[in-house]
Amino acid sequence: MASMVSGITLAEIAALIGDVARANILSALMDGRALTAGELAWHGGVGASTTSGHLAKLSEANLIALERQGRHRYYRLASPEVAQAIEALMAVASFGPRRHRPVGPKDEALRNARTCYDHLAGRLGIAIADSLSLRNHVVLSESAGVITEEGQRFLCDLGIDLDAGPKGSRAPCRTCLDWSERRPHLSGRLGAALCTRFFELGWIARIKDSRALSVTAEGRGGLKSTFGIEIG
Repeated sequence: MASMVSGITLAEIAALIGDVARANILSALMDGRALTAGELAWHGGVGASTTSGHLAKLSEANLIALERQGRHRYYRLASPEVAQAIEALMAVASFGPRRHRPVGPKDEALRNARTCYDHLAGRLGIAIADSLSLRNHVVLSESAGVITEEGQRFLCDLGIDLDAGPKGSRAPCRTCLDWSERRPHLSGRLGAALCTRFFELGWIARIKDSRALSVTAEGRGGLKSTFGIEIG
């Protein structure tokens, strides 16, 4: 009975994500920010009333969470685990049948650098993971990682303190399969802290209406001097 219930639950979640509008809504929330119903209606390509129904179903399934600020209502992904599941599905989808669609600038921008919920993905995310691993700042396994003492000092010099702030049950360092590069990038508290710090330093900037990121001139210099990375 337990496996039957598990199968039913899995099928229900898969059916929710399988709707094109809801999949687009979840994908839009993968940049880690909370968005309004109107913004999500635009991303979903449906009207306001239809979006309201989709958001209700996603909320009931604990895939998204509602935040209220005064009279305003915002929606975000319910947890890092939901984001990791969506990224994993994107990786699986990338192995599927090729679609006859020309690659445009938006596609290239996403592959170069993007947010995966609250951490970095794409070529930039992979390059960061490789650099930290090669320098023995982190030791990575199949789905997780350990930050070395040398890595702790490096992060401190970069202005990152993983012991500050609430930790909850989130692991310090995990890996997430990157759908475009098909290799793991860093997630967990370390991945989130690096992303936040890069924004603070002005190394990366958001691209409008996308979870793609641009690497600034300061970022190109900082990444090269700090991580030995050259990326556009």
